[in-house]
Amino acid sequence: MKETKTRFQDQVDEYLIRHRSVLDVLSKLQESTARTNRAFSKAVTSCGCVTVNAAKQQFPTELSLAEIRSHLDSHVGGTLCERCREAIETEIGAALFYTAALCSILGLDIETIQKKEHSRIKSLGIFNLK
Repeated sequence: MKETKTRFQDQVDEYLIRHRSVLDVLSKLQESTARTNRAFSKAVTSCGCVTVNAAKQQFPTELSLAEIRSHLDSHVGGTLCERCREAIETEIGAALFYTAALCSILGLDIETIQKKEHSRIKSLGIFNLK
């Protein structure tokens, strides 16, 4: 393992005992992502603190690529209530835990990956269309 691992990744690696197999980690990562989606869906359908009003994004042809961003919509209305925010944060935290665990198992440094991705975003700018 690299010595530059973040403290978070070190802690995850230390506490990852039960799900040490890469297959366990991958399935838990996928499960935590699904639980994040479910927590958001419940915020919309059960609580109602946020709404989703989705439609095809309109791209005005007279605007530059850099200007289009201000015309795009996230399709989310409202604000998460404290309960829903907590539920979603918990699930995202689990996803981060299993992402860090996967990095440890594969001998990757999550901080290095984050820095590389940040550099890609920074250098490609608006052309980093994912």
